[in-house]
Amino acid sequence: MGEILGLGITHSPLFSRPTNDMAFLLKIRLADPDIPASAKDPSTWPEAMRKEWSDDNGAAAGAAHHEAMLADFRKARAALDEFKPDFIFIWGDDQYENFREGIIPPFCVMAYDGDLTVKPWHQATASGSMKGKPNVWNEPMDFEYTLHFHRDGAKYIVEKLLENDFDMSYSYRPNEHPGLAHAFLNAVLYLDSDRKGFPHRIVPCSINCYGREVIGYRGFASGLGHKPPPDPPSPNPRRCFALGQAVARILRDSPYRVALMASSSWSHSFLTQKTWRMVPDVETDLRLYNAMVEGDFGFWQKFTLDQIEDCGGHETLNWFALMGAMKELGQKIVWSDILPTYIFNATKVTAIFGPR
Repeated sequence: MGEILGLGITHSPLFSRPTNDMAFLLKIRLADPDIPASAKDPSTWPEAMRKEWSDDNGAAAGAAHHEAMLADFRKARAALDEFKPDFIFIWGDDQYENFREGIIPPFCVMAYDGDLTVKPWHQATASGSMKGKPNVWNEPMDFEYTLHFHRDGAKYIVEKLLENDFDMSYSYRPNEHPGLAHAFLNAVLYLDSDRKGFPHRIVPCSINCYGREVIGYRGFASGLGHKPPPDPPSPNPRRCFALGQAVARILRDSPYRVALMASSSWSHSFLTQKTWRMVPDVETDLRLYNAMVEGDFGFWQKFTLDQIEDCGGHETLNWFALMGAMKELGQKIVWSDILPTYIFNATKVTAIFGPR
């Protein structure tokens, strides 16, 4: 019988940036001529947003936000190191990185083998927000980092999913991206924020969270005047939840000791149309968070794709898979933290579900 640890973290590119520039996406929005002046006027903003923005364009709040995120990453890393998994199965999104016009799979397991050496800052795409940009570690553009994979574990999961009528795609090598999509790469880089090394093997599983905006918007922010035809939708939250349940059943009966991880922030400002793509839907994030902490998986199961798109919570689909797994296994949260924000693009959540 396999043992399973549940984890959820963020892969927000903002964590990589200098702390005085973490509100750069809001600054871009404030310069967008298609956004009404009234929406850009700080006097119309929520009090918490004005406080974050302050008189330094978010510099002091950025430093505090970064330190809080760092503490959460260290907490998650300690849980991983104590658990000592055979591998980490990571649900993450692909923002026009490894999957582009050639193919957009709803789900895909990257069954890579051995090690892969990547250049995080040189190979970053536009959606990663870090290509050619300075980073908080002051690592050069040619900095290299080695990732460790677990092909046998990946194949085991894919085989069992297919045997149980869950049609799962898989890949043995990168497609469009020479490295790894930032949902997965950043998860490792951030869990190794202290750069002490990351020995754990990973199995990435991509979910097409960006759906209607993955090709037309290239999975990232754009001016409000850019309105391409929508792409086909994401898999719905119920299907992501069911994927998590299926993977949990497989691993529960496997010979492996596995950490199941969701990698993403929650509501994103640049995906929230109702706020002029300026502000995340913090209120919806808090409702989901409270339901998670209370173990109310039914609240998550009733969530629709329309609700996900309305609140800009596209990437939260990764967490729907994690919620499905934790419900299936009856695992409870032993620790969690939420970092709501109005100016740093997205709410950050970290959660640890005790192993069993």
